Amino acid sequence: MRRSTRAMLVVPIIYVTYRSYDLYLARLDAEKHQVEIQRKHAEEMASLHLRTIEALALAIEAKDDSTHDHLQRVQVYAREVGRELGLSENELEALHAASVLHDIGKLAVPEHIISKPGRLTPEEFEKMKIHPVVGAEILEQVQFPYPVAPIVRAHHEKWDGTGYPDGIAGENIPVGARILAAVDCLDALASDRQYRKALPLEEALGVVKSESGKAFDPAVVEVLERRCKEFERIALAEQSMKARGRRRAKLSKHFRVRRGEAPAAGFEAAAGRGGKAEAVDFLSSIAAARQEVQALFELSQDLGNSLSLDETLSVLAVRLKRMVPYDSMAIYVRRGERLVPEFVTGDNFRLFSSLEIPLGQGLSGWVAENRKPIVNGNPSVEPGYLNDPSRFTTMRSALAVPLEAVNGVVGVLALYHGGKDAFTRDNLRILLAISSKVAISIENALKFRQAERSATTDYLTGLPNARSLFLHLDSELARCRRTKQPLTVLVCDLDGFKQVNDRFGHLEGNRVLQVVAAGLKEICREYDYVARMGGDEFVLVLPGLRREDLEAKASRLVEVAVAAGREVCGEDLLSLSLGHAHFPPDGLDAEQLLAEADRRMYKAKHRNKTARAAKLPAWALEWQATVQ
Repeated sequence: MRRSTRAMLVVPIIYVTYRSYDLYLARLDAEKHQVEIQRKHAEEMASLHLRTIEALALAIEAKDDSTHDHLQRVQVYAREVGRELGLSENELEALHAASVLHDIGKLAVPEHIISKPGRLTPEEFEKMKIHPVVGAEILEQVQFPYPVAPIVRAHHEKWDGTGYPDGIAGENIPVGARILAAVDCLDALASDRQYRKALPLEEALGVVKSESGKAFDPAVVEVLERRCKEFERIALAEQSMKARGRRRAKLSKHFRVRRGEAPAAGFEAAAGRGGKAEAVDFLSSIAAARQEVQALFELSQDLGNSLSLDETLSVLAVRLKRMVPYDSMAIYVRRGERLVPEFVTGDNFRLFSSLEIPLGQGLSGWVAENRKPIVNGNPSVEPGYLNDPSRFTTMRSALAVPLEAVNGVVGVLALYHGGKDAFTRDNLRILLAISSKVAISIENALKFRQAERSATTDYLTGLPNARSLFLHLDSELARCRRTKQPLTVLVCDLDGFKQVNDRFGHLEGNRVLQVVAAGLKEICREYDYVARMGGDEFVLVLPGLRREDLEAKASRLVEVAVAAGREVCGEDLLSLSLGHAHFPPDGLDAEQLLAEADRRMYKAKHRNKTARAAKLPAWALEWQATVQ
């Protein structure tokens, strides 16, 4: 009885214990599930923030493509300095995001200011100073889980309180901003910029050290000085990251930053800015003004007196040097999307003559694309010198203005000087005063040159036309009379050309003529002359060609015609009939020689049928008949 009673008491206890354990396990499973959900959510948020950072970084690159490598190095340097200074994980995350996004506010700065290959004017610097404020506004909308916006806003503040936009100093500046300011400056100095070449890393570090306690936190500078080379190795080892994204927000593009005295590179030199005004005799000033007016008047008159481009630019070079001293001058003319040197004079003549500048690149390319002048820009940023600075040895400043005519920018007028900051605002004023006149003169001269070429050039093949042929032939005959040298004239006519037009159309016929013209020029000597008389008839003027070499020459000419037919039509449809004449036995002037060669060519045409029937090349029978 007692045993059964005990058993009845034990069973409820076991059941309660089992149920409690079962509930405990269920609660553990629920908690694990909740933790897993929270972990996934945290990972998704972290991934979202990373993608946001990458997308915004891509937006910065779209505005200024020179910043990509700069951003990658700044990230590494900032991260390593932050770890050395014992920043928390949250602070390191904020610093990482800010190092990528600190320049995103440049989206609100006009692109021609960002890419300007020269010093900024005070007005341009006013625009540039808004980028920390705009950058912070953009990043505040992202709602990062760590303080990124304050770092971006303060990354141009200085340790001594002279920075911008708020003028805060010392430890009142967020530690991430203090790190970013020093790192950003170091890497900017060690990178190529539009207005100067990169400094060696050691030299750039020396500049940063000189600003310790003034612009930069001494603790940050000490870390950079001690571990800079190690950071550089880490940066070089890390690979670039690519990203895509988009962001749109209302920005404070018209915000005026009232702090900040000048950019680190200084302002663009301007006559009369700062310093004591020199005492100048008023009579000398009046005389100088009258001389300038007279010089400008004479230059304007001279520019309108000639349609020869070389003559126009030569006059410009001589007249301009009296008003604006320079060591070298280059006129770059726009051809499509490139600037090519049309006229160069002075020092480094060969170097400037070899440049071809893509629109938008270098100093002159920037001037042409943005239609804005540059005073005392760095000549070494012109494409062609960037990869080989040793080539550019003497020029240290440039003054360049766009040449705008009726149909837009026709080119760039660039003056170069060996002295640093050699040009003044007065020099720029003079160039701007004449630039439109120069541009119109160049445009007119280019049109005249094109008209001249059109009058003497066959539009389809690019060969000289009949008018040009007669002029050249008269000139060659005069030379041969003086030197007693022989001259041979060949008249060539395409056989089968009508069949090409009938079967394949006139466009393919035009292609045949172009291919034949190119082939004839290719097999001729550099001093031979190939012209198109019209239709399918070509003429070759061959100085000094011996009679015994005619047959070999004829064979090669026929091969050109046959090959052109195969290339364009895929069939052996074409051949060539030729007639020759020699000076002096066959004629004493151009008309007599061409008439005799033409007569023999038509005789050869009639023999082509016989040549095909005898399975001989047409030129063989022709030369058998005409050379005898």
